[in-house]
Amino acid sequence: MAWVYILRCSDGTLYTGWTFDLSARLEAHNSGRGAKYTSGRRPLCMVYCERMETKKDALCREMAIKRMPRKDKERLVASTQGSVVSDDGKKV
Repeated sequence: MAWVYILRCSDGTLYTGWTFDLSARLEAHNSGRGAKYTSGRRPLCMVYCERMETKKDALCREMAIKRMPRKDKERLVASTQGSVVSDDGKKV
């Protein structure tokens, strides 16, 4: 199982990525080891995550989210606030 996630950075920007382990990845980002983009924008808060069946599915979804305009990303975050979304788009 893989995950796609969106982080809100301290400057208000959004960062999208994928991982096999959400908590370890968030810890890596918040310690400055996650990604060059997020290292100077700490602290970070995970505002969205979506479970995917495979790494390939996660990579495809990550790219789809990255191509979205910011308003659509914000809508995605707002629509799932407080829940996890499975790969079929249903709240878990």
